[in-house]
Amino acid sequence: MSLDPTTLEPTHFRWTFADGVGTITLDRPERKNPLTFDSYAELRDLFRALCTAPGVRIIVLSGAGGNFCSGGDVHEIIGPLTKMDILGLREFTTMTGDLVRAMRDCPQPIIAAVEGVCAGAGAILAMASDLRLAAPNAKTAFLFTRVGLSGADMGACAILPRIIGHGRAAELLFTGRSMDADEGERWGFFSRLVPDVKAEAAALARQLADGPVQAHYMTKRQLDAEWNVSIDTALDMEAEAQAECMTTRDFHRAFEAFAAKRRPEFQGD
Repeated sequence: MSLDPTTLEPTHFRWTFADGVGTITLDRPERKNPLTFDSYAELRDLFRALCTAPGVRIIVLSGAGGNFCSGGDVHEIIGPLTKMDILGLREFTTMTGDLVRAMRDCPQPIIAAVEGVCAGAGAILAMASDLRLAAPNAKTAFLFTRVGLSGADMGACAILPRIIGHGRAAELLFTGRSMDADEGERWGFFSRLVPDVKAEAAALARQLADGPVQAHYMTKRQLDAEWNVSIDTALDMEAEAQAECMTTRDFHRAFEAFAAKRRPEFQGD
């Protein structure tokens, strides 16, 4: 069964959809948008379902009230975790990892619009997105060590070094300190800083949604698939991927538009 993005009404966050762009807004502004057991699971399920939603071309992930996400709710998650046995704890950590897995497995590029607090699991959500834009007041912290936990949480030790480098990732994961917006941009965690990050994210989403969507899906897939392969293998994989893109109607439309000296109109097929 495919997901109908026009009728989706999630319980633990807001969802809007228009013209191929789906926007997820974490919406507990009075607490800086923390995650709960239920919101983790619902986000995981939504990203899994997006594999069956061809009408959704791009995802924007943001938070309400001037903050992105403060991580796991102290009272609704951290407290209960201290009372669980090892089986319950593994079930939880597997579920949170499955959220990141679902974000990486869904074909749609994900744009994180980060402002204010972006901490703990919130920093992971930004990290697991494909593109990250930030407001000048963004503060990002992988603060697991602050609560006696490892920086090896939800894929951070695998993904973060690939974004900002091993040494910088190690510093953030060992110390749990905040990375301000300027540092985040300088280190490559953020693509750019903008005064109105939600408007900029919406504009970027519109640009991508109007582009060759199947080609964007292929780019996302290959960025992940080529992490741990040799250059020779990557060249073979990309030859196959690009040949597949050359069979799309969008590719042929683009050629016809180029020959006619007009702008191509991509339709995602």
